[in-house]
Amino acid sequence: MPTFKKPRKKSSSASRTSELKSLPNAAALEDLARRIDMHPDDEALSEAQFLMYDAWETPDGRSRAALARQALKISPFCADAWLTLAERSTLSVVDRREYLERAVKAGALALGKNGFQEYAGSFWGFLETRPYMRARHILAEDLWQAGEREAAIDHLREMLVLNPGDNQGLRYVLLSWLLVIRDDAAVEELLREHDDEASAFMCYTRALFAFRKSGDNEISRRTVAEAWECNSHVPALLARRGRIRAEDPGYYTLGGEDEAAYYLEEYGFAWKETPGAVDWLVDVTKDLKPRQRGHRRDETLH
Repeated sequence: MPTFKKPRKKSSSASRTSELKSLPNAAALEDLARRIDMHPDDEALSEAQFLMYDAWETPDGRSRAALARQALKISPFCADAWLTLAERSTLSVVDRREYLERAVKAGALALGKNGFQEYAGSFWGFLETRPYMRARHILAEDLWQAGEREAAIDHLREMLVLNPGDNQGLRYVLLSWLLVIRDDAAVEELLREHDDEASAFMCYTRALFAFRKSGDNEISRRTVAEAWECNSHVPALLARRGRIRAEDPGYYTLGGEDEAAYYLEEYGFAWKETPGAVDWLVDVTKDLKPRQRGHRRDETLH
């Protein structure tokens, strides 16, 4: 690599830190929100948000960042602008976290003094709440990647209280994280909360825990039959050797092999670390007939 690129990288990092210093921090945001009596119908915030819609349509990263800076000049409560600045690959870990934390703070303050009480229970059903929910989800992911797992999990749990309808699919992320930290009691509680959901993610995990608790019996076999109705591809993919990577086109097909591959990507390890579980699943499903399904489902909504 040419040597002249090294000082550019240092300069870029320094400029990011300088940029953060020039923007309002959490305390400044709180003070400003209090002085102007911030509320979701704020005209400046609406103008900044429309600018971010343009930014999302802009393929060039520098142009997106420029639009985000412009949006923050119009309203520092535009959480999506903070998020756009946080997505730059040149940021340090510390600076990225700071941008994300300010995004969450800005999104929360943008809802006004009584916003959480007014929207609680139906977050995401209101456009005003979505920047905050997006920011908090990405912050949770950042915390998880940094090894701050309990903090990440707490964010998702609180978001599910705010929005039980879970338009963002956070319950699936939470389920995976709880499996990773081996909090079986929390996994079972989450499965109970969604015992009427017929998704492969919930159904196959429910079958796994039935096997862990009871082994091969009528109840555990019934949970497998229910899971098979959701997606018949999971057992065969689990039985394959080697890692199966799921593509991420932004959607998956209910009952399809792409959904099964996604399930293995996120949850397959829990089956493979349970002695006898994969062989049992394959044996129980070997004579079952697949059910015809096949419509797409969006993984995330914006």
